[in-house]
Amino acid sequence: MRNLLVLFLFALVGLSSCETTNPYNQGPAYDFEGNLAIDRKKIAAYLDTAKIDSIYRIHDPSGVVVIVQQEGKGSRPTNNTVVYTDYIGKVMATGTVFDTSYEALARLKNTFVEGRVYAPLSFVIGGATVITGWDIGFKRLRPTSKATIIIPSPYGYSSQKNNDKIPENSILIFQVDFLGID
Repeated sequence: MRNLLVLFLFALVGLSSCETTNPYNQGPAYDFEGNLAIDRKKIAAYLDTAKIDSIYRIHDPSGVVVIVQQEGKGSRPTNNTVVYTDYIGKVMATGTVFDTSYEALARLKNTFVEGRVYAPLSFVIGGATVITGWDIGFKRLRPTSKATIIIPSPYGYSSQKNNDKIPENSILIFQVDFLGID
């Protein structure tokens, strides 16, 4: 019994002295609420000076802002609805176009990718195939709407390094032409 106790203590000391090799330990946790608060202030300041024609604006409780420029018709999409849209994505701070569904604009703004098909994007609301800000914004629009959707960084790419044109914690602006739903 005494040998078993000594062996147990030896094993316990040995295991507790090992270095952790947790592959998920990537530094401090992302401050969702803190970044959202910062972004809300930046968006409010932007909206004070931005000249964006609109019929009306929706300030979603999430912090996403939807600026409707042409009202659509029909029912707003809900989870599991397939949405079709053309879009232009920009970084709010710089105005840099980082993505678009329009080939001519992609060529003009040096975002063209050889072999990519430039066509309307289809995605499923709530299907985790687009950033969360799109799910939130498109739920507020009717098909055939034209709108600008402003997305705080926590609902965009947060602190992820997505591509060279999108810095970490960027507020994103999408001009969308909501073509329809299935």
